[in-house]
Amino acid sequence: MHIDLVAEDSVKSASPYARDMVGYGQHPPKFALPGGKRIAVQFVVNYEEGGENSVLHGDPASEIFLSEMFNPSAFPDRHMSMESLYEYGSRAGFWRLYRLFTQRKVPVTVFGVTMALSRNPEALAAMLAADWEIACHGLRWINYQEIPIDVEREHMRRAIEWHTELAGEPPLGWYTGRDSPHTRTLLLEHEGFLYDSDSYADDLPYWLDTARGAHLVIPYTLDSNDMRFSSAQGFAEGDQFYRYLRDTFDVLYAEGSEQPKLMNVGLHCRLVGRPGRFLALQRFLDHVEQHDDAWICRRVDIARHWHEHYHPDSQ
Repeated sequence: MHIDLVAEDSVKSASPYARDMVGYGQHPPKFALPGGKRIAVQFVVNYEEGGENSVLHGDPASEIFLSEMFNPSAFPDRHMSMESLYEYGSRAGFWRLYRLFTQRKVPVTVFGVTMALSRNPEALAAMLAADWEIACHGLRWINYQEIPIDVEREHMRRAIEWHTELAGEPPLGWYTGRDSPHTRTLLLEHEGFLYDSDSYADDLPYWLDTARGAHLVIPYTLDSNDMRFSSAQGFAEGDQFYRYLRDTFDVLYAEGSEQPKLMNVGLHCRLVGRPGRFLALQRFLDHVEQHDDAWICRRVDIARHWHEHYHPDSQ
């Protein structure tokens, strides 16, 4: 009963609720995509290999997240199998994805962990040569939920500085992923970002009213994402992944006749980069390319379009 009373009191409180449960509501504004397209399809390659938890990186234990091993233990030592699963992503999986997207001239956004990018100059050079957007995915591929705010602030500062040094220009987008309640507040301390993607709350970009002005959020996805190959409720084989991506696209494409939508596809070099899963991605690209009103783009392209046409200050 005490819990129920506390919950009721929180609803009746005069203080504004910290979450937005309404969004655009039943009647979103009439957005338009370039060329009158129905849907923006955005492929994200998460480049994390070499930035994950490891005693080699000064961490207390090995990585346990997003690999071929289900629910592995964290070892206070090197975990050689886990390390090699991540190494597959940077050594082989990345190049399989790179060949596919460059041969088909598909624009890509990379969520690049700065430490990981620094460990593979050849891959970084290939991303830049292909004109892929490299958004900053943080300094490390670790969970920031319980990291002290001052440590997270310093990691963010170092990530942006190092990213700029490696890529030759500062990042325009940000995605921590395993973020904290402080992440977006810390990001707003830095100028120059066009967007962040630490949200899964909508099928469309949206603006936040902050102390530093309007801030654009381009939501990401954890469902149209190959990470579900490594989760208990996820995909067991490539056909399931393909069907899920296809059905997501078809629903959003149909809805896009009245209101354009955004579809994210989250990819990891060490997961979909495996041959047995890779064909599903090829098949999905075939499906998308059969539809004339699909805009395949980078996140920064979406951000620039929204800033130019839908910035709150210009409405």
